[in-house]
Amino acid sequence: MLNRRKTKILEAIVSDYIASAEPIGSRTIAKRYDLGVSSATIRNEMSDLEDMGYILQPHSSSGRVPSDKGYRLYVDRVMPKKPLNKDHREYLKRAIAMDVNRIDQMMRDVARAVSHVTSYTAVAAEPLVRRHKIQHIQLVPVDDYAMAMMLITDLKAVKNQMVIVHQAPNHGVAGRMSVELTNLFKGASADDLCELFTGMARHRFAEIGFDVRLVSPLMDAVYAALASADNVQVYTSGMKNILDFPEFADLGKARAVVGTLEEKESLLTLLADNSEQITVIIGGENENTMLRDCSVIKAKIRINEHFSGNIAIIGPTRMDYSQVMTVLGAIVKNLTLSEIDR
Repeated sequence: MLNRRKTKILEAIVSDYIASAEPIGSRTIAKRYDLGVSSATIRNEMSDLEDMGYILQPHSSSGRVPSDKGYRLYVDRVMPKKPLNKDHREYLKRAIAMDVNRIDQMMRDVARAVSHVTSYTAVAAEPLVRRHKIQHIQLVPVDDYAMAMMLITDLKAVKNQMVIVHQAPNHGVAGRMSVELTNLFKGASADDLCELFTGMARHRFAEIGFDVRLVSPLMDAVYAALASADNVQVYTSGMKNILDFPEFADLGKARAVVGTLEEKESLLTLLADNSEQITVIIGGENENTMLRDCSVIKAKIRINEHFSGNIAIIGPTRMDYSQVMTVLGAIVKNLTLSEIDR
């Protein structure tokens, strides 16, 4: 446990390093912060903090910087809360689209707005809560060699596929095929579709007198439509912001972080979180080793109680945790103007 003086010194080191990106010495702390003790006393306390693992000395002649452990203590016990200033509040109100029927645009706007306000990189996505399942299939002949297929899922997604065939049926036959395919596949997900379903379709088509050669292209179209419905879009904004921080002047570090931000699967793993609370992951706590020089603050977001998404803010470990958590706190429970005003 840290006593009050050590805690105040750690808070000063973290706050100063977040602002300056420069190691902080005891004299600087004595001048900038009214702690009521001499620089020699501060130096002794800093030595204790270093022994305890809360701060580091990058070079023998330099001041100290916070360690991941120091940041963790700061975030969990010391960090002051920052109010959302008027300009940022007004920007969020203007920037975030409120049309719940345009989830893709809303996620894009959320990422852009949060990145703009915080100056860090923002990633947002609609989570894949569960697989889409077939609710209805409708076939319409387009010409002699093509049919349009509309697939509606149980999650109300509508996907259209063009099916190229050797000979398209007429409208009446296509309608009956739609009924048979819906009956056969209703409730099936992309993971369910296998040779068994193909065999069932071939058997039913042959039994009724439909052209069994249509089964393969139709099955391919059904699978493609479901896969498209299951595809989660990830929206990234401010990716280049990470390069503005001196910590990433090293080309190797910059490439590692940017490369991770360009990998969709890595971002989906990063966003995955069942917690209803804002989650802070600091430096080495990241499971992805490419982000060990970064901190990630992430949360679930809700829009008028109709939709849940995930958002993450990525920056250097000396990111302004209080500011980011204040911004996320303004949108995490309910993306409505009244909520942002509170």
